[in-house]
Amino acid sequence: MAATDKTRVAKPSPIKEDEQGQLVAKKGISREVIAELSKIKGEPDWMREKRIKSYEIFERKPIPTWGVDLSDLDLSELVLYSPPEAGRFDSWDDVPKEMKDTYEKLGIPQAEREHLAGVVGVWRQEPFYEGLKQEYADMGIIFCAMDTAVTEHEDIVREYFMNKCVPPQDNKFSALHGAVWSGGSFLYVPKDVKVDLPLQAYFRMEGANEGTFEHTLIIADEGSEVNYIEGCTAQTYSVNSMHSAVVEIFVKEGAKARYTTVQNWSKDVFNLNTKRAIVEAHGTVEWVGGSMGAKKVMLYPGSFLIGEGARADHLNVGVASGDVWKDTGAKVVHLAPNTNSNILAKSISKDGGIMGYRGLVRMGHNSQGSKARVQCDGLMMDDRSRSDTWPDIQIQNPHVTVAHEAVVGKISDEQLFYLQSRGLSEEEAAAMIVNGFIEPVTKELPMEYAVELNRLIQLEMVDSIG
Repeated sequence: MAATDKTRVAKPSPIKEDEQGQLVAKKGISREVIAELSKIKGEPDWMREKRIKSYEIFERKPIPTWGVDLSDLDLSELVLYSPPEAGRFDSWDDVPKEMKDTYEKLGIPQAEREHLAGVVGVWRQEPFYEGLKQEYADMGIIFCAMDTAVTEHEDIVREYFMNKCVPPQDNKFSALHGAVWSGGSFLYVPKDVKVDLPLQAYFRMEGANEGTFEHTLIIADEGSEVNYIEGCTAQTYSVNSMHSAVVEIFVKEGAKARYTTVQNWSKDVFNLNTKRAIVEAHGTVEWVGGSMGAKKVMLYPGSFLIGEGARADHLNVGVASGDVWKDTGAKVVHLAPNTNSNILAKSISKDGGIMGYRGLVRMGHNSQGSKARVQCDGLMMDDRSRSDTWPDIQIQNPHVTVAHEAVVGKISDEQLFYLQSRGLSEEEAAAMIVNGFIEPVTKELPMEYAVELNRLIQLEMVDSIG
């Protein structure tokens, strides 16, 4: 009698090898892709379970239809996770040449040597570089890739990661992020430690038809101060890509955290992020941002002021040109007495681009003595472009002060004429007006970023007078 064959046939892995032997993921999302992703990263069981639960939420939630038109976003055609191409390095000398050359052109290694306390670099979806100057490590500061933090600082990550600030059930894309996140940075600043130099993370999207889902988790403990800078860029392809990050910031009592970002995406990227801060008593969070490029954007950084005297400042400038459609804004929820918020949103639209401000200010039942100010300024460069404002102000306590101001208009012919009468060309005059328009935001950026943002905007403004 023949022996029974009990050999099991292995299921094909959702992570496969290409012709060069490089591991690459299949398109789309499934339980198998998530399980393999978590296995490759060597994650603990709780993170793998959180990914699966996030996937289940993602499956149930619909794609939002109240913002930009996302009908041409096909998640099944995107590679949502690409396994690492290289290892982790703590010296730029050891980084592979292609990665190193790209970051050298961006000026990141030089900036680290001269102006930064530390850098985390992410290539595609995987961290490859982690650097923190020894003097700051000696102060108890933790700054590393998010993937590293999951294994080396598991207790603190498990307490904060997508639990209190941005849960997976917040929206469809936060759920997708919770399922397939990869890369990003983790920052913890101990009590009463004031970091005198910024810490920077830089994320580079390299692949076509890919999604990137870096996660940023920042914890500023009581009485601490920190300035975190984030930069994002992508190559240009003829097919759609997607960026869906999550940023979670915890500002403890009396602490101050500034989150600065300048994003320069190629115009084939769907930029759909969820960013939020929880601010305790007498703490301050500052959001300073510049948004360039991308195809369609939905982005509304939010601040929850849960302690008395907490404060949030939101300053942002965005540019939409051509087929770009951006639906952006800010949300601040005042949940304690004597809290303060200030929102300043600047937008520029040209060549048929669409810029929208969608904001929320909510004064909760316990917000007596709180103040909020919202200012939205839209500048349209021609008759084909559009600028919209949808403010939502909810007041549940009569003893608060809320001010809202919105101004939308074209470049003034009188201003152009005056500047041209002083010897400037029409393009130079327009550039001067635009620089003055965005100056309240750029003056809050580090010098290198302010110069870069001005340069990018000037490039967008070429032939902009309509």
